Amino acid sequence: MKILHFLAPNSAKPAIINPKQQCYGVISQTQNVLHRSSRQSLSIKCSNSGNINGGVAEKASSSIGESVAKTLQKDVLKALSQIIDPDFGTDIVSCGFVKDLVIDEALGEVSFRLELTTPACPVKDMFEQKANEVVAVLPWVKKVNVTMSAQPAKPTYAGQLPHGLSRISSIVAVSSCKGGVGKSTVAVNLAYTLAGMGARVGIFDADVYGPSLPTMVDPESRILEMNPERKTIIPTEYLGVKLVSFGFAGQGRAIMRGPMVSGVINQLLTTTEWGELDYLVIDMPPGTGDIQLTLCQVAPLTAAVIVTTPQKLAFIDVAKGVRMFSKLKVPCVAVVENMCHFDADGKRYYPFGKGSGSQVVEQFGIPHLFELPIRPTLSASGDSGTPEVVSDPLSDVARTFQDLGVCVVQQCAKIRQQVSTAVTYDKYLKAIRVKVPNSEEEFLLHPATVRRNDRSAQSVDEWTGEQKIQFGDVAEDIEPEEIRPMGNYAVSITWPDGFSQIAPYDQLESIERLVDVPPLSPVEV
Repeated sequence: MKILHFLAPNSAKPAIINPKQQCYGVISQTQNVLHRSSRQSLSIKCSNSGNINGGVAEKASSSIGESVAKTLQKDVLKALSQIIDPDFGTDIVSCGFVKDLVIDEALGEVSFRLELTTPACPVKDMFEQKANEVVAVLPWVKKVNVTMSAQPAKPTYAGQLPHGLSRISSIVAVSSCKGGVGKSTVAVNLAYTLAGMGARVGIFDADVYGPSLPTMVDPESRILEMNPERKTIIPTEYLGVKLVSFGFAGQGRAIMRGPMVSGVINQLLTTTEWGELDYLVIDMPPGTGDIQLTLCQVAPLTAAVIVTTPQKLAFIDVAKGVRMFSKLKVPCVAVVENMCHFDADGKRYYPFGKGSGSQVVEQFGIPHLFELPIRPTLSASGDSGTPEVVSDPLSDVARTFQDLGVCVVQQCAKIRQQVSTAVTYDKYLKAIRVKVPNSEEEFLLHPATVRRNDRSAQSVDEWTGEQKIQFGDVAEDIEPEEIRPMGNYAVSITWPDGFSQIAPYDQLESIERLVDVPPLSPVEV
């Protein structure tokens, strides 16, 4: 027996199987190119038949064995390429889901692993079943071994985030911008739905003034602990979900000013030992002020779920929140309309009217709308410490949250497929290099030009718009000391004088550019 390593040949054009089913893997641009050129390392075990002596004969035998192995490998990959991820319109071989393929010719046994990008894939069982079926029908196959796995949690901005957030794949904000609409109820039940789908999940209660998490869940340990060596926060847990809330931090100040609250939020979020998480659900506080901006700057939010109620007043506030997320480049993927109706005497009643949720969807182009009824059990579960999706997983409400969970998994996978704007400093060229996502566009900026175009209050008078920073105030040979992302919409540039400039991507694309864009230099930071 011997193991041959080779590159997979081109697969046949795939045929769609079960197009209504969906699995939401992420195909990175690099991975896409890799598999479209069909360069995948595989291992095939094959046995050489016959007793052939002599060097030439042995080479011929080896050549025959390799030829047979490649033919078998073609058969398996062609069969698996019939299975399509309809969300991306690409077969699972090209997606790079097929790993560790081993074929034992003598036993007719095929083993491989399907590595999805999230353990919460809602149709992973369908993938496993189809993979078994399409390979088992090959005439020479007697046994198929399929192993399911998921990629380790990998953030979009690996290496550029605070340590506490460095191993979180997707961060989902649940927001309403108006209090009392059921935002915390949605956040907690969504988190436990994702956990029930197999994901590693955490909840961050970002409302310092009125934390809800200590009431809605009942963990055994209700006090956050500190790691004295690392100076980090150890989250508490309930039913496998990690929890952090100011309400678990003991007795704090009853009155705090905005900057102090922003500092508390920053510390709680970034110094917590979240570990590897597939999803961190942030229960956003109401409003569109400093705290919300701090959260969007500190954490690169993958997506936002908007919660509203049928009233017109709720729509007005929610619209402000949607515009805020749009400005900060955070895609809103779903609207949840809470308390929309109740059933009695065989009829459905809408005590608060209709249309707020659908109005948000239509006006802002948000792709999904979910309606939650008025149910005493949903309210009671929030007070009991056990979320509705845990206490009654078969209820209509739990099924709605299941649909919402599938939507979040799908949309986060699509969003993570998109590459963010990359801003780096090229020491060799002494220029700031900007790579625009989803295009071939790349350009260079003179550091002094970027510094002179700062639009903060330190550089521009907020009332008159008059430029306070003068051309000669910035040295022509100035170089940035550090460039790091600020959420999804900007970068923070630290200059030698200690000034920290927030430069939105839109602004960087609009200022004067250097003409020539040479290839990447060997030295970059």
